[in-house]
Amino acid sequence: MKQAEHSLSLRPVSSATGTTISRQTVYRRLGQIGLYARKPVRCVPLTATHCRLQLAWSRTHVLCTTQQWACVMFSDESRFSLQSDSRRTFIWRDLGTRYHQENIIERQHYGGADVLVWGGIILGSRTELHVQIGTMTSQIYLDVILEQHVRFFRGAMSAQFVFMDYNARPHRANIVSECLQSEDITRMDWSAFSSDLNSVEHVWDMLGRRVPARQPPPTCLPELRRALLFEWCNIPQDQIDNLILSMPRRCTDCIASPGRRNLMQLLIFPFLMFLDCIFMRDY
Repeated sequence: MKQAEHSLSLRPVSSATGTTISRQTVYRRLGQIGLYARKPVRCVPLTATHCRLQLAWSRTHVLCTTQQWACVMFSDESRFSLQSDSRRTFIWRDLGTRYHQENIIERQHYGGADVLVWGGIILGSRTELHVQIGTMTSQIYLDVILEQHVRFFRGAMSAQFVFMDYNARPHRANIVSECLQSEDITRMDWSAFSSDLNSVEHVWDMLGRRVPARQPPPTCLPELRRALLFEWCNIPQDQIDNLILSMPRRCTDCIASPGRRNLMQLLIFPFLMFLDCIFMRDY
């Protein structure tokens, strides 16, 4: 099936063939050949430079041991909105092809009233979730994120501690770099837009599914904030640990498929398949 046809609707198919056919028949026939209705993954666009840097990073870190990964704090920021971004768009794809390029919709913007969150994960633990209305500035990043969260883990783990941030502009401000240097915090080199290598992206996905599933779901920003804080604390630690321990496989997959989105199927938790069925039923 061509990429343009992955989201082809029933109406143009009926017009082109001159036949009348029910949606249930289409679902059944496509299922017989191994195609299933799924929501497309939404990702930011990657340039050739991004792909090259991801490959170089993976080659550098593919041989890191479990003990080395256990010392890395993966951190990231994300936005959570009261407005759904599902758009009720579905594609027909084979099992195991969720992150193939043809099944991805690239995007860069958020919509609706939202909050910014920051979180960090490390083997066996996690930071508190920082929830903020508005923009993350370099001063807020220094005063809140580094001083109140990152320094605590650096003190507990001593010089073995490695801090990974996401290359956002506030992360690279001079006052931030000076703070990390003064606190003797080692910063991990990171390639921009490497979401498929960042374990925290999967935690955001879990959080993004847990919050709307609450009954009733949040309807205002204060409710959204409380829900995010509660659900962040209740994500099972073993699921977070499994993400961190998957880093060798992530690097291997990136090396094996340079230039492609390479999130591994083993990282897509079994309940996602169940949720996809729910989405398809509601369509």
